[in-house]
Amino acid sequence: MLVDGENIDATLGTSILSRRPQPDERPRWDRLLNFAAEEWDQPAKGLFFLAANGDLPMGFIQALLAMEYRPVPLSGRPHEKVVDIAIQRTIEALKARDADVMLVSHDSDFVPQLGDLCDGRKLGLIGFLEFRSKAFVELESRGLEFFDLEYDVDAFTARLPRVRIIPIDEFDPFDFI
Repeated sequence: MLVDGENIDATLGTSILSRRPQPDERPRWDRLLNFAAEEWDQPAKGLFFLAANGDLPMGFIQALLAMEYRPVPLSGRPHEKVVDIAIQRTIEALKARDADVMLVSHDSDFVPQLGDLCDGRKLGLIGFLEFRSKAFVELESRGLEFFDLEYDVDAFTARLPRVRIIPIDEFDPFDFI
């Protein structure tokens, strides 16, 4: 599992909450690894990519390590998308391995690399489905599975204020009245 934490945090804050998320509103990252292992019935290894230009958030790093993630703190030149570059390189490196891959992001910058992995292995994209790049849709017919961070993974302890299309079988009027 490759986690683009900044992308998820930015989408949560900007597009869903319209403010910086509070600690209790952020995903429970341990639930993602558990979901991946259970969904595909195999052990899951998590790499958590984060930009750490001059400041290593040791509290968060320690929490990731305790949840059995491998933190990947990165730095680079100003305005350089170090997290995206590192994830792209990691996906390219996985081409040579017999490994299934779940990416936690909405960013279309990864579509070419994931497209190269559409070779029969299991591929998944986790995020808020209404905010994923439409460019990922073309990979669905080639084997990419989509998982919603809130509804499929159950990564949050409370419901988020999202507006989404609701399948009628999931509609509960008590959610609205």
